[in-house]
Amino acid sequence: MSHTFDLQQHLDAVYARFPEADRQPVIGITGNYEDLTCKLGQGYYQSVVAAGGVPVIIPPVADTDTIVNTLSRIDGLILSGGGDFNPLWTGEEPSVKLGGINKERDLPELLITRLAYNRQIPMLGICRGIQTLAIALGGEVDQDISDKAKVKHSQNADRSEPTHSVTIAPDSILAQLYNDERIAVNSFHHQAVKAAGNQFRVVAKAADGIIEAIESTEFKSILGVQWHPECLETGLPLFQWLVGEASAYRQAHQTHDRILTLDTHCDTPMFFPQGIHFDQRDPKILVDLQKMTEGRQDATIMVAYLPQPKAGETFADNVSFDVSGPKAYADLIFDKIEEIVSQNKDYIALARTPNDLWMHKHQGLKSIMLGIENGLALEGKLENLQHFADRGVVYVTLCHNGDNDICDSSRGNNTHNGVSAFGEQVIREMNRLGILVDLSHGGEKSFYDALDISSQPIVCSHSSSRALCDHPRNLTDDQMRALAAKGGVAQTTIYHGFLKKEGEATILDVMAHLDHAIDVMGIDHVGLGTDFDGDGGVRGLADSSELINFTRQLLARRYSEQDIQKIWGGNFLRVMAQVQKSKQ
Repeated sequence: MSHTFDLQQHLDAVYARFPEADRQPVIGITGNYEDLTCKLGQGYYQSVVAAGGVPVIIPPVADTDTIVNTLSRIDGLILSGGGDFNPLWTGEEPSVKLGGINKERDLPELLITRLAYNRQIPMLGICRGIQTLAIALGGEVDQDISDKAKVKHSQNADRSEPTHSVTIAPDSILAQLYNDERIAVNSFHHQAVKAAGNQFRVVAKAADGIIEAIESTEFKSILGVQWHPECLETGLPLFQWLVGEASAYRQAHQTHDRILTLDTHCDTPMFFPQGIHFDQRDPKILVDLQKMTEGRQDATIMVAYLPQPKAGETFADNVSFDVSGPKAYADLIFDKIEEIVSQNKDYIALARTPNDLWMHKHQGLKSIMLGIENGLALEGKLENLQHFADRGVVYVTLCHNGDNDICDSSRGNNTHNGVSAFGEQVIREMNRLGILVDLSHGGEKSFYDALDISSQPIVCSHSSSRALCDHPRNLTDDQMRALAAKGGVAQTTIYHGFLKKEGEATILDVMAHLDHAIDVMGIDHVGLGTDFDGDGGVRGLADSSELINFTRQLLARRYSEQDIQKIWGGNFLRVMAQVQKSKQ
């Protein structure tokens, strides 16, 4: 007799191996709502299973705790089809041709889309779902396309029957999936995306020009289609794409669970005069608690940046706070950072050592370390280094865009022909106190002088490659080799002007600079110093919320987890630990 109705035999089959199931990415699917019921066509969840994912249905609930907790447990998101959006969400009045709206779905799906976007969760929008992407992320939707359509977009054919064709952009995800410039699709809609917005580009159109597919312009795993692939025999590649992207996203998340992620240079304190809210998702800044959490960033070195006065200027002419001088300004910045930490002590802490960073991670806390950008803060007094060491400063960038009394800048006038006599004392005192010597912004002669003077490895907290972008702020290959020979590290930065001379720099340029640095210096001497809030940030790595994408790029290039940890701050912290251990 068959064991079809024998529960124990079914259980025995489950437990006949270990683990009892393959690890598969979890794909959330937004449910439709009708007649007091959450509904979902079987094609959606069957397609996810066929593609190798685990489907879960997300009910239309606008409760914040429900949505955020759901997003923390899924690896991919499908925005399903259904009725029209209320046009008031886009500031429009309803057209006479508007169909039935679904108030139960609108707010929950707009919220979950925006929050998933911020978390870099892979998304596939289907029919209404492509319109959800557009409405939530800056695009526009036509309430009715009947006046524009030359192709019948809503037909009575069975949903498994292709009813018209679409032309696909040759360099798109769809073109890669289908290896064709034209495919047949089904279509059941009277609304369509009117404008994709800045976050998307149009990658498929019907013969009459109606937009049929959009994809991310920001290297995010987001794709929307107007048709219903869950009903077509040819629809599986779209679900396989989503499950594959979800698997990569999950792998990156699991990697971040195990490693420590440190950005070695951010300038968020520059925005303190504007009254930032570090505990909120503040649009004025690129680094805050929300964005660090979304991007799975553990720690940052937040610097007190001191602008170098030009001829005829005073320091006070260049800063917003009324302070007596550079030292007082740096102290004020550190006071404000300590205030931020105190106000958010359940979520973030100040760190002074690599061990502090790891302890905070184990405690579920983010970390901030303190740095100084421009030795002008010393006001020409060696004893001020002890003061800043006592405050917990882990590095001092010797100069900025202009020569100071310590050394010549890469943007300076060769005042000292490298490091000054006072600068030599500063470097030796930093060695004694266990403070890292940072030569980002230093001129080439200053760089080599510092290498000779310092008894400890030096760092470049945010410097890219001159071989790929000929800018005096970048390091030559010879500098990189000399730095590595002395045990130092160079942290690739993502300021667009240091990545590419012409055109727009993107995350791909960041990876090219990193790969080049590894080729020249070796894997033990590289890292990432974003320069966020100091004009750093490019498409694909625009703020802290997108740093998980950096890890996805590393994994796609098949870097081992050990090497990813080295890149994500491990090398920098190795040098920090060595320098701190040697202090007298």
